[in-house]
Amino acid sequence: MELREFFSEDAVQLNLAGATKDDVLKELIGLLGLDEKNEQMLFKMLKRRENLGSTGIGRGIAIPHCRSLVVSKLRVAFGRKKEGIDFKAMDGQPVHFFFLIVAPPLEVSNQYLPVLGKIAQFSKEPDLPERLLSLSEPSQFMKLLDEKGI
Repeated sequence: MELREFFSEDAVQLNLAGATKDDVLKELIGLLGLDEKNEQMLFKMLKRRENLGSTGIGRGIAIPHCRSLVVSKLRVAFGRKKEGIDFKAMDGQPVHFFFLIVAPPLEVSNQYLPVLGKIAQFSKEPDLPERLLSLSEPSQFMKLLDEKGI
């Protein structure tokens, strides 16, 4: 299993407009192509998860994630905000890169935790922040995933 399998270019946004944590979460959810009711439900779930503790893991990276009935299979999205926003990250620094993971409550393939682990592993790559900042189109993000082979 490689991360590349779970991402698609239409779920990659390199110019997030949101200026707050809530705005960015809503934009990321929008990349999944859900209807409005499900988007609202997912937003509440992600907010609940963030209230337990920020998913900002440091190095300018956050991995908002939850399980929800609004999806029938694991879904992921990536967003970038070059200026960064306060996401209450562990290191106290602004967050620029957002990896959203949403999985159904019961998952036959059980990919939620492995995907979360692979994104965390990917996040530790020494050159990752500058590589993500230099992307100009979603296809380059996909190539980066291929190149890292995680």
